[in-house]
Amino acid sequence: MRLKILDLSRVLAGPVCSMTLGDLGADVIKVERPGQGDETRGWGPPFDADGQSAYFLAVNRNKKSIAADLADPEDRQVILDLIRDADVVLDNFLPGSLERLGLDPEKLLVEHPSLIWCTISGFGRDSARPGYDFVIQAECGWMSITGESDGSPMKIGVALADVVGGKDAAIAILAAVAERAERKLTAKQRRINISLADSARAALVNVAQNVLVSGRDAKRWGNAHPNLVPYQLFQAADRPFVIAVGSDGQWRACANALGLRDLAEDNALRTNAGRVQNRERIVSALAARVSEMGAQHWIGKLQAVGVPCGMVLNVAEVLEGTSADPRTGIPPSVPGSVRFPPPKLDEHGESIRSLGWRAFE
Repeated sequence: MRLKILDLSRVLAGPVCSMTLGDLGADVIKVERPGQGDETRGWGPPFDADGQSAYFLAVNRNKKSIAADLADPEDRQVILDLIRDADVVLDNFLPGSLERLGLDPEKLLVEHPSLIWCTISGFGRDSARPGYDFVIQAECGWMSITGESDGSPMKIGVALADVVGGKDAAIAILAAVAERAERKLTAKQRRINISLADSARAALVNVAQNVLVSGRDAKRWGNAHPNLVPYQLFQAADRPFVIAVGSDGQWRACANALGLRDLAEDNALRTNAGRVQNRERIVSALAARVSEMGAQHWIGKLQAVGVPCGMVLNVAEVLEGTSADPRTGIPPSVPGSVRFPPPKLDEHGESIRSLGWRAFE
């Protein structure tokens, strides 16, 4: 039996979550405001031939859309009827907003003993601050560690805090569904709260741990790595590429493949700790060497001996190697499938109002 997900969320984190669940096979009904719909419907150009923004298309496949005014009693009853038979409700409303509209999650969880409710917020369930990715990246340390070492703090090129938060929400929902199958859960156990700030802080992983262990604040390393050498961008004769040495064996193979045997045999560089201490010496030697030939020449030599490396590709080049589609986006990153394209606003409103969840049949 497929999960039934009622998606009251909008913009990015929530839609990423519900699309992930939809890719895995769940039935997802996206509830949108009449007239405007999800804000990202207007976040363009670019727009496709049907007027759908690329932003909206990126995170809304495998869903059906109904436009409903939650302040209208008739529309609210439609939503309450859908909640009655849903497995999960997902929202990203500010605290108190749903309660004022007559959709109190705490009461509905008591009324429906198997319902799971997940709220995604910016800064936690008690904060009324809107959760915009740019602000999250600024306040959760990401910008302070991104960019060139002598440059300004820089945001990541994708709204990754939203993406990580959406993925965290999907994980938490599936964990609750699995636990629900084993035993009866209380309303409190079926209430999930995910904040983008918590997800972003947790995603600092080793960078945060470095600070905790060393007592020294993290800094920007540009395209280098604070803990590994060589692990950064290099400029070949024609274009940039990366070398990512993660073990002592890979280091010796790397140095030998580049014809730097004196470095490969230097005992001071035998361990990663020694290489970190001698960062400038290693990086300058590698930079001078790889500038003599094209990137593909060096990548061929390095890959032949098992050294992780790769060309810096632009997005268009990356998409050439996939089955990505202008309407349905990049193929699912989970073991799922694309069943139908992102919906137009209220495209399935009539069938959902008359059939409820049977609209998927």
